[in-house]
Formats: sequence, C-alpha cells, structure tokens
Amino acid sequence: MDKLTKLTTEMYNPKSSNLDQMPIRDILALMNEEDFSIPKAIQQVLPQIEKTVEAVCESFQNGGRLFYVGAGTSGRIGLLDAAECPPTFSTPQHLVQAILAGGENALMVAVEGAEDDQQLGENDLKERELSANDIVIGIAASGRTPYVKAALRYTKSIGATAVSLASNKDAEISEHADIAIEVVTGPEILTGSTRLKAATSHKMILNMISTASMVKMGKVYQNLMVDMNASNYKLRERSKKIVCEATGFDYEVATKVLEETDYAVKPAIVMLLTDVSYQEALSLLDNSNGFVRDAVKQKERS
Repeated sequence: MDKLTKLTTEMYNPKSSNLDQMPIRDILALMNEEDFSIPKAIQQVLPQIEKTVEAVCESFQNGGRLFYVGAGTSGRIGLLDAAECPPTFSTPQHLVQAILAGGENALMVAVEGAEDDQQLGENDLKERELSANDIVIGIAASGRTPYVKAALRYTKSIGATAVSLASNKDAEISEHADIAIEVVTGPEILTGSTRLKAATSHKMILNMISTASMVKMGKVYQNLMVDMNASNYKLRERSKKIVCEATGFDYEVATKVLEETDYAVKPAIVMLLTDVSYQEALSLLDNSNGFVRDAVKQKERS
C-alpha cells in the first residue's frame, strides 16, 4: 500500500460516511463543524509561523523576496496571497511572488505531470534568479509533492531560507526546510479533497505571514492600511477615512491633504500630525524607513 493512503489528509472521515445521502442543511452543518477545527490546528503551529515571519522580515530588510511555491490548489492559494500584496501594501510586483507548477496555464486547468516534475521545481526558481537573500515557502497539503520538494531542496542548496507548509505530520517536504509548518486539520468530509480544511488552513496561515510581515515593515500605522494603493474611487474614499481615523481631522481636511500627496496616505498623516509640508513629510518618512509612528516622533524630538 502506498504511503499516500496513510496520510491524515487521505483518511476516511466517519462523520461524513453518508455524505451522499445527507440533506443540504446537514452537509453544510457538518462542513461548518469540521471547519471549527482549523483555528485550533493553526494555534499549535504559531511558534513556527512566528519564525517564518521573522525570516520574511529579515529577507525583505536584506533586499530579498518572498516566493510561494506549490502545485494545484496549493499553488493557487499562494498566487492569491501574492496578488493581494501590491494593492493592499503598495509592494512592488517582484517582492512577493507565487510560482505554480505548470505555470499560468495551471491556474484554471490542471497541467498533467507538473507536480511530479522535480527538475521543473528547481528550474522555475532558477528562472527567477533565486538568491541567498530570498525566502521560499513550499506549500503541499500532502507534504510530499515532488515539485515542491525539489524547489525547497534547491532553495537550501544556495543558502536561501526554505519553509515548508504541509497538512501532515512528519511531512517529506519538512526534511528540506529550515522551518517546517505542519498544520494537521484531519480527514476531509470529502475523502482526500484537501481543497477544503487543509487549503483553508494554508490560506489563513499565508494571511498571517504576509500581513504580520508587512506590519513589521512599516506598512501599517495603528491598525490602518497606510501604504495602500488608492487606484479607484472606493480606495480613495477609504484613504480619506484612514487619514481621518489616524489624525482626528475631518473629511474635508483629509481630502485636501490627500489631493496634495496624490493620495499617498503616509505623508498625508505625517503632514497633519506634525504640521509640515509634503516634502518635509517625505523626508521624515525616508529617515524613519517608512514607519509613520517613528516619523512623527522624529519631528517631535527636533
């Protein structure tokens, strides 16, 4: 019997043995009940997630990048998190990237054999010119995807930081990682369908990693998205609300200052809190590595 069948993610869930005969309401109630186990499973791996965030921050500070690597659902989850970073935190497109086995074609249609191609896992990172300052998070619910395994092995071989994210204990990809996150959410109600609890836990963990890292890189003031890209009407209105919340000034004042900064929220907040010009606010932020709170304190000390 193949080891795959012994994995927790492949096990039979007795709670859903009559899934095909359940009324819709009962199916939904069972799914909801099973999903309650996800936060508890994540709680068990918070120390490993914390180490990962610290490693991501160190990578960014050294000019490195964060890569999510995965096949199928795992790759798509990485792509989703990476795609949200530029609009939410105004990060450059290269800072957080997702690499999906089989390339962009695999986003909607499975690319046969891609996840089993170990050479492809290494080559895709070579094409991105992976450096020792980068960090790679390899995602695989089974914990044994050859593509991900090879990517992590190559990552370590060049001195970059390798992190594994799996849904089984003693996962094979953990053997090739500096930090191993094994979040065990148990058998799925649809046997082997790891797009359910396993994938949900992975998305939640990636949310934690990217958000906490951006907070620690100065992309947040209080609990406000002060580095967002106000690219449309909704986001420009959100920018005004953020400036109002952060400074205590009213909508009209926030609008006037944001128009002056071309809707850059950080300098607008610094301008209002310290009563300086736009150029002075930019200088204060530059000297504070982009941290709004530090920029304000710097002005107060001068």
